[in-house]
Amino acid sequence: MSNRLPHEKGFHVSWDQLHRDARALAWRLDGQGPGDGTWHAVVAITRGGMAPTMIIARELDIRIVDTISVKSYDYQSQNEATIIKTPDASVIGDGTGILVIDDLVDTGKTIEVVREAMPKAHFATIYAKPIGREQVNSFITEVSQDTWIFFPWDMALQYVEPYRGSD
Repeated sequence: MSNRLPHEKGFHVSWDQLHRDARALAWRLDGQGPGDGTWHAVVAITRGGMAPTMIIARELDIRIVDTISVKSYDYQSQNEATIIKTPDASVIGDGTGILVIDDLVDTGKTIEVVREAMPKAHFATIYAKPIGREQVNSFITEVSQDTWIFFPWDMALQYVEPYRGSD
């Protein structure tokens, strides 16, 4: 009997890998803002977008950082996306010059809801799955739709029994 999760594939992302990928996304976004190429502010889609946003804001020297909270997952099943906290409207406006960052675009439902609130924002994720890929303007790595990404904030270091035999 297997204790594996019901997902066909797992992709484990370490803190180091997330940091490298977020920096790569920052480099891709550098100079791409409207007008003079700078970004006015960055908005993290919580919770997964918070760590990449922190890194990207540092790399691009963006000092205005806010969040939009969207709930779309319960444990490992996706539900309808709902905004439960919005960013400061006086700063964000229609999204012009605003970067919106998340860790992953899966089906694109979360970004669809956020895009309604900020239609002119630039949406970027570290990882993208094929179904949702068209919802983002920028991403770093594409993974297959049947891959479950295990982010470092979801994992804990612990002993694992060997596949065969014992210690």
